Formats: sequence, structure tokens, C-alpha cells
Amino acid sequence: MCYFVSDPLMPELPEVETVARGLRRTIVGRRILSVRLGKTDFIDDPAALEQHLPGRQIEAVERYGKFMLLRLSPVAGGGSPPANGDAAPAALLVHLGMTGQIAPSPAARPCEKHTHVCFLLDDNRELRYTDARRFGRLAYLQAGPLAEELLSFGADPLEIGVGEFVKQTRTRRARIKALLLDQSFLRGVGNIYADESLWRARIHPARLGTSLRKDEAAALHRVLREILEKAILMRGSSISDFLDADGQPGEYQRHHRAYGREGRGCYRCGARIRRAIVAGRSSYFCPKCQPAPRGCLARAAKKTPKQAGK
Repeated sequence: MCYFVSDPLMPELPEVETVARGLRRTIVGRRILSVRLGKTDFIDDPAALEQHLPGRQIEAVERYGKFMLLRLSPVAGGGSPPANGDAAPAALLVHLGMTGQIAPSPAARPCEKHTHVCFLLDDNRELRYTDARRFGRLAYLQAGPLAEELLSFGADPLEIGVGEFVKQTRTRRARIKALLLDQSFLRGVGNIYADESLWRARIHPARLGTSLRKDEAAALHRVLREILEKAILMRGSSISDFLDADGQPGEYQRHHRAYGREGRGCYRCGARIRRAIVAGRSSYFCPKCQPAPRGCLARAAKKTPKQAGK
């Protein structure tokens, strides 16, 4: 039976890294003066933001997988305690979801539609979070809860060594596509860069991790890293709503070789790129360059009405 799965387009490692770098350039060192909230159903504890953030200085902006962490000072800039008396180190965790955007803006500029959080900074700007669908997440976390939150995530694909990657990949009986998407294995990889990396490595998405030879797993490690690094340089892929911290779209979607190219010719061999369901997710691959394993359980993905009419 054929069926269609609509995959949510969420920012992946390159997009989140792009936003984090933009924020690092523009808001690090600024102090939060006040917090203004709109709709709060995506915030873990809205009152905590209002209580604990005023007076804190933004000391660093880090990416952790698909999350951003705004590291907050234990005291306000200049050494005096925050007005709320809170002196514990903490961070603001930010997940953009499908349509979330976070960027600084002049405080006097009218807010765009779907702006739900405004942090007034000490330079007359506001750090604003907008999210039309509110599938993102904001959470104020002190050191202990933050460490516990991050405990379940795997290695960063830009940091894991080839030996450890090969070892971990070849001991898993999961489909390699599912394994790349498993955030407890690698944090930050999503559908786009998994498909692109598997195409480059000539590995079918339905193959089991245990079926990969050492050289195949090593090649996958290499191309995954290369693709992520190139995508970061090009500010990520803008397919749906993604904009960077300067409000600009990414450009890496122009270099996709598999993702979203169903029915188009493979850049290597000319065969038609196919889309199938592997481990519950749409997967784009070349049937000639990425031969399917025996007894493959991948199912052909049902075409949308628009695709069927082509």
C-alpha cells in the first residue's frame, strides 16, 4: 500500500548555526532590561522568563544540535545583582520549530504579526521571537535542569571522530536514515542533510547500520561533515520559512542533489530521483547510485495531487 507522509520542515544544524552566529555577532554582551510576552503556549514557564531574565547579561550564544542556548550571566553587567536577586548561572533554551524566527530589532519598530516574545535590551533594541505556528520552544533553565535536558542528546556531527562514528554506526540495526535522524545518536541532523549525505555516499536510506562496511561508514562521516560545513557557509537551506538573524534566506537549497528532487535526473547518472518512506519519513535517493538492500521495506511515497498532475 502506498501512502504519503508530509514531513515537517524544521531548521536543522546549518540553519540553527547560522542564526546562532548572527545573534553572537549582534547581541552578546547586551543586558536584558525587561520581558514582554504575547501568546505563551510554547514557553515552558512564562513566569520564569519575566522573573529571572531582567538584569541578566547575554554572555554567549551557542548551538546545541537543533537548539540554541543563550548563556546568561549570574549577575547584571557591572557586577550588581539582578533586581530579582537571582544569582545562579542559567540559559535561555530556544528551539525554532517549523516557523520560529529570533532576531534583534529597533525597539521603536512596530512588531510583525505573530511576535510573541520581546526582550528589551540595553541598547534600545528588542530581541524578538516570532512564530506563526508556535511549534517552537523557549525555556529558562538553570545549570542543573539544563544539564539534565541535554543529557539525552548524542554527539555533534561536526565534532565526532571518524573512528567513533564508524563504530557507533556499524553496531546499530536501525535503518541508516533513521539512525542519522536519531538525536540520541547525532544531534542536529534532519531530513534534508541526511538525504544529501546518503546520496553523496551512495548509500540507500533503508540499509541497516550493521550492513555498512567500514569504508562506507567512513565515507558517510566525511561527506556529512562536508555538507554541513558548506551549508553553514551558505547560511543553510531556505525551503519554507527559514530566515537568518538578519532576516535573509539561506542559499544551500540551490545545491541540493537529492532532497526535494523527486522525478528529476540524478546529477551523477541521470536516473530519476525517487521518494520513498523509510522509517516513517520521506527519503529522496537515486535508485541506481544508491541500490536498495535485499528485502527493502521502503515504500514508494504517494504523489501529491500537484505532483500527479505534472
